Amino acid sequence: MTETAGTPSGPDGPPPPEGTSPEPKATYGPGTGASPTGVGVARRKHRWLRWTALGAAVLVLGVGGVGWAAYQKLNGNITTDTDAADELARYEKERPTALVRGAQNILLLGSDTRAGPGNRKYGKDPGTQRSDTTILLHLAADRQSATAVSIPRDLMVQIPGCRRPDGSRTEPRFAQFNWAFEFGGTACTIRTVETLTRIRVDHHMVVDFAGFKDMVDAVDGVQVCIKTPIDDGDAQVKLAPGMRSLNGEQALGFVRARKSLGDGSDTDRMDRQQEFLGALVNKVQSNDVLLNPAKLYPVLDAATSSLTTDPGLASLRGLYELVRGMRDIPTEGVQFLTVPRQSYTYDANRDELVEPAADRLFDLLRTDSPVAVDPRRSEQPADLSAEKQSEQQPEKQYEKQYDDSGEEYDDSGEWSDEKPDDPSPTPSPAPTFRGNTAAGSTCE
Repeated sequence: MTETAGTPSGPDGPPPPEGTSPEPKATYGPGTGASPTGVGVARRKHRWLRWTALGAAVLVLGVGGVGWAAYQKLNGNITTDTDAADELARYEKERPTALVRGAQNILLLGSDTRAGPGNRKYGKDPGTQRSDTTILLHLAADRQSATAVSIPRDLMVQIPGCRRPDGSRTEPRFAQFNWAFEFGGTACTIRTVETLTRIRVDHHMVVDFAGFKDMVDAVDGVQVCIKTPIDDGDAQVKLAPGMRSLNGEQALGFVRARKSLGDGSDTDRMDRQQEFLGALVNKVQSNDVLLNPAKLYPVLDAATSSLTTDPGLASLRGLYELVRGMRDIPTEGVQFLTVPRQSYTYDANRDELVEPAADRLFDLLRTDSPVAVDPRRSEQPADLSAEKQSEQQPEKQYEKQYDDSGEEYDDSGEWSDEKPDDPSPTPSPAPTFRGNTAAGSTCE
């Protein structure tokens, strides 16, 4: 290699060796999309950065016609729930107002419909559907935590009057929660949740049995701890105890099983659903799925094919922006809990809220305040008992009083040179709720 290797041979470079013809001089000037000031280059760079944020799917298959076709395919997979959007718009004035900018609340609904080729094997199609699983997912404004709150299907709630699929309307009634989905679909469920919690629901997603299985298979299965043998004919699942990697079919049976496990309650089933979702989050993050286009594409394909969402999320860009905001949340910051509940006073097979614990939880989510969970807690957070007692016996408020000379005395009538205690109440510690995080768990 000569001393001039790699040195430019333009106008400022060394002369050509003897016996060779000089290279033609380069002409420098504006080209396509460029300008002498560099503005065109900056614009191209800005445009490139903006479009790369649209989604990893395009990166999987590269640029050009193939990449665009893949993007269009994924984008077209999603079903848009325009009926729910139109119905919610009619009741906009009645809906809660979002209090914290940047925080988001997403309602996740698992439909138990038997319609469709992938769902018929799980039972006869009666022509109706209910929300077999309902989770209110709160994403903190700083995207450092995510709190998923399960709402029991048998919780007794006030359901507003809703529009049926045939255009008729139901009357408001007090009934079990999952009837709202049967009465008026997603819009009725959202309005019921907002009435119950006073939390604004920003987006929603609905997934059926087949879609759930496809997403689990897309990540090559999820590992969970099977604490006791499972043999449930209704859920079509049979599993031995221990750490097991579940495929889509097994995972669906695991989260659906109820009558053959524990006391057969829906509460136990919600615990398993939360455990599984935590393991799914852990699997996705540990395998770098969100950062690896080759792994992300099949997950996106399965997810978009199985989702029905509001118009705000019904695009690959909308979903990608949502996922991108969640990918840096540590697994210990992804929390799962069930709204504080107990057996309904008039029917042991139904549920009712535990107060003031439930109201306190809703207030924390509504104001984007930290929520702490602990698997050892009971349904009634211990911290709230002290808080309730404090509410019943408020701290004594002192009023400053002075004599004619300006000396202070307390309200008992006795003179004192000491100032009274600070009248401002001591803040109660943040309550801890029964729940778990997505951090990896074992069977030990």
